[in-house]
Amino acid sequence: MKENSVLSLQKHPFTKRSDEEKKRIKELGPDRPNLAIQQQTTDRGRAYTRSFSNTIYQTRNWLTGCEASQAFFCFPCLLMQCAGTDTLWTRMGVCDLKHLTEKSKRHESTRSHLENTLRLHFFGKSSITKQLDEGYRIGIRKHNEEVTKKRQILSRIIDCMKFCGAFELAMRGCDESSDNPGIFRGLVDFVASLDGVLKDHLQNATVFNGTSTTVQNELLDCMLSVMREHIIQEVRTSEFLSIQVDGTTDIATQCQLALVLRYIDAKSNVQERFFEFISLPSNTADSIATALKERLAAILPEDQRSKFISQTYDGASVMWGVQKKMQEVYPKAHFVHCYAHPLNLIVEQATSRIPKVRVFFATLGGFASFFSKSPRCTDVLDKVVAHRLSTSSHVSWNFHSHSIYTVFKHREDLIRCFQTIQDSGDFDPVTVRAAGGFAMLLEDQDFKFFLQFFHDIMPHVDLLYVKLQKKNIDSTHIKGGIQQFQQDIQKIRSSLNSLANQSSEGGSQPKRRAPNPELVHKRIAAEVCDIIVLLTKERFSFTSHLVSTTLLQADRFKQYTVEFPEDVLKSTLKAYPVLNLSRLKTELFLIYGTEEFRACRGAVDLLKLFMENNLEEVFVETISLLKILITTPMTTAEPERCYSTLEKVKTFLKNNMTHERLNALAMLSIEKRLVNEMVDFNQKVIEKFAVQKERRETFSFK
Repeated sequence: MKENSVLSLQKHPFTKRSDEEKKRIKELGPDRPNLAIQQQTTDRGRAYTRSFSNTIYQTRNWLTGCEASQAFFCFPCLLMQCAGTDTLWTRMGVCDLKHLTEKSKRHESTRSHLENTLRLHFFGKSSITKQLDEGYRIGIRKHNEEVTKKRQILSRIIDCMKFCGAFELAMRGCDESSDNPGIFRGLVDFVASLDGVLKDHLQNATVFNGTSTTVQNELLDCMLSVMREHIIQEVRTSEFLSIQVDGTTDIATQCQLALVLRYIDAKSNVQERFFEFISLPSNTADSIATALKERLAAILPEDQRSKFISQTYDGASVMWGVQKKMQEVYPKAHFVHCYAHPLNLIVEQATSRIPKVRVFFATLGGFASFFSKSPRCTDVLDKVVAHRLSTSSHVSWNFHSHSIYTVFKHREDLIRCFQTIQDSGDFDPVTVRAAGGFAMLLEDQDFKFFLQFFHDIMPHVDLLYVKLQKKNIDSTHIKGGIQQFQQDIQKIRSSLNSLANQSSEGGSQPKRRAPNPELVHKRIAAEVCDIIVLLTKERFSFTSHLVSTTLLQADRFKQYTVEFPEDVLKSTLKAYPVLNLSRLKTELFLIYGTEEFRACRGAVDLLKLFMENNLEEVFVETISLLKILITTPMTTAEPERCYSTLEKVKTFLKNNMTHERLNALAMLSIEKRLVNEMVDFNQKVIEKFAVQKERRETFSFK
């Protein structure tokens, strides 16, 4: 029961509550729930139905409602109840919609209502007599001028903290009393050299300096609170919510879970907001699910649980248990496996199953390793090739992609580089022998073929990965991207004849080779292409609730005008019962039959078209479906990006910071654009800082 609700105030009168409770209720203001009032009236022989509307509350700022009695009450009269207060507006309530305006006008003209309103207004403030005193007013004015000055100084300090947070800079030095007090203190001193008011404050302040470790932590807490409240407010005003979660172990061997919220804001922009790093006692399904449930309960109130429609994790086995436990509380929170992870597995399996291909990539990794172990060899590389070889990673999504591009582009230069090392006479026999081997490999017919082959394939892998990592990606766009990727691989497979001929031109022939190397190359390359296409179909198969994406796939619109996808529509309604079947079907018929819509390239573009042309009332259900598809995340790319910030904020030398400080610094870095867009950010932080605890220095206006 809310403190400011009618039932609460009737059960526990305002006059019998503590001062803290009274102040809190006054700040909350009147409770304004949705009432289920419907009344049948007759006027001149015609029947009318009058229903409750939220606009009624806007006509009178003193009106409050009660869901239990389904009636309206007067908030000031309910609280103060001076002598002569009309009990109709404090005990029984008014439920007559037809005469509500008339009764309201009559009530607000009564002396008791005016007196109750006046008493409530001055509650917690100085008496009227005191405020009319000239000396008191002068003192108030001086106090407020001093508070304004102190707030400006504190705002400068907050700006310095925002700067350090945005660029992941260490705020504290090893010893703040030494010549190296840290970046934050140095930045404050630099700003003070440009701002005389701040400089005077730092030199003369005796009570509150503003740069102490305690104040830093308190300000960071306030910043974190302001940003989280803003994100929660955006989430609660959005229609749907999804979460992206990924886990890692930080430098202090502490298990950290990154929680990212995905939703569409009031301006129809897709937002992926970092919410926090969750420190876990253990990396188990129970521990992760419990932590996520606690966070979601704080973000979404009980009546908004249906907004949570999707949860996305990586392929770890523990996450399969997490999604099942989450669906026990949120049954419509469908699970989506991260679509970026399978891409790495597809390429890795396609390049490790065939012995000759595995040998090729092992050899390719040896080039970078050869130069990384010797600065003198690297010096020759810089002079002859003028391009470094990137170190390959066996866990990266595009493993060896950069190496393939570099070796293919600079193959002739690399041959000259290795020959220079051989002929130099300045290197040891082991290095000379290795350089000779690499030079021969670059001339080898098998190596040249696979270099050309994977140079053709890897750009398509890179392109698909870039698409999967975009924030504005949706399931419709992903499906189109995957289909295009499969078509591109099939084209490469069809062109293997010319590729085999091209790689066999020039170059040395191996001493012992297969009777027909071109046939062997074609067979291996065809097998690689087949593996990639097959694994793509398997690992990127759409689950039942994502089949709804085909309803808005533009290349099928013409087909749908002939045969409407009834089965897909039924599956969509089963997954998302919030949608209206008949209305959605009618809207889709209109979209399919309009040729201009066939140029649509994805759900995001279609939603923007509807919103920019004010078509919300025409395509109500289609817009809801679009928002569901767009809100549903396809990857855990954003949580993984958060870990790069975690590595910078929590380093080996800064691994004992509190968890709240870690979250605050991470939030300032990851969501720096949000901080800059909030024009009143500093003022909100100061307001929280002022009331956080009793202070000797005041920052509150009178």
